[in-house]
Amino acid sequence: MANNLNQHHSAIVREDISEYVAHLQLHMTLQARNLVPTLTQTTGDSREQLLHQTQAYFEKQVSRQPL
Repeated sequence: MANNLNQHHSAIVREDISEYVAHLQLHMTLQARNLVPTLTQTTGDSREQLLHQTQAYFEKQVSRQPL
């Protein structure tokens, strides 16, 4: 009985941590978005284009991770 209780508690803790990490990733992504100029401001600089492509890829990967 105590073993089942410990397993249940461990599962809850893992779920809480997973949820916290997902929220943290979302927060970091939104903060990073504020630091990057919008696409309409991109003037053809290849570094800016690469930055936007990388950010879009990262956001897509984060949004597909299970919670």
